[in-house]
Amino acid sequence: MDSKIINRFPIRDYLSGSGIYPAKDNGYYGMYHSPFREDPDASLKVDYNRNLWIDYGTGGGGTLIDLVMRMENCSNGKAMQLLQQRIAGSASFSFYREKELEKQEPSISTQKISALANPNLLSYLSQRCINTRIARLHCQEVHYNVKGKTYFALGFRNDAGGYELRNKYFKGCTSKEITSIRTASQVGNTCQLFEGFMDYLSFLTLKNWQYSQTDVIILNSLANLPKVSNRLTNYDNVSSFLDNDAAGKKAAQELRSFCKQVNDQSVFYAAYKDLNEYLCDRKQVQEKDK
Repeated sequence: MDSKIINRFPIRDYLSGSGIYPAKDNGYYGMYHSPFREDPDASLKVDYNRNLWIDYGTGGGGTLIDLVMRMENCSNGKAMQLLQQRIAGSASFSFYREKELEKQEPSISTQKISALANPNLLSYLSQRCINTRIARLHCQEVHYNVKGKTYFALGFRNDAGGYELRNKYFKGCTSKEITSIRTASQVGNTCQLFEGFMDYLSFLTLKNWQYSQTDVIILNSLANLPKVSNRLTNYDNVSSFLDNDAAGKKAAQELRSFCKQVNDQSVFYAAYKDLNEYLCDRKQVQEKDK
């Protein structure tokens, strides 16, 4: 049984089989108390549709195998061995089920991609204080299907050819990957690093720029930080715009361990959760001053 098959075993079922249940179940995802640290806030999220997890307290995350490695403090091979034993005894994951899973389509399938025009999506951007003219240059309107139902969201393309999806009620993606933007005309060997694309759009809105003047990497998840470590070492300077929560602080500290120089821009919005919250507060102040 290879890792691809093993990672299809539901994380939710593995945790419940270990006596671990969500503190809050929202239907398509659950929030758990982290099983490998003190976590009174239940900040470990399990996405049931994508069968992935992320610990917002540490920034770690990944597949079922990654979770078992973390829980059991063991190697990849040992985790696979433990999971094979668990799966072999699970009636809900028989050999027939494995074959059926191999044929399944992704839980989120893209139906249509078009220019951003939906009034609800434009309204959502305005609520987040994002300049819609700038957003149209970077985002598209994506209609996608989940379990036979069609939805629409902002789509921000990633390096895997998929999309990060956002609307007022949903946050997800068609594939899990970073987004990198090369700027051939940039001055100096600098890269800007953002946690999510709403942070990037917030930055452009604050500057009133259509595009950044340097190379840009949007992680789309802090769990993707290890993927870009080698690339970031090639830059003389990295300007980071990460969130001001525990996970963001830990990621900033990790950046300093392998980058030549890190300019932590979060100090300029230290009183706020993230760059977008700072942008929204600044807009409110400007409106009051008119």
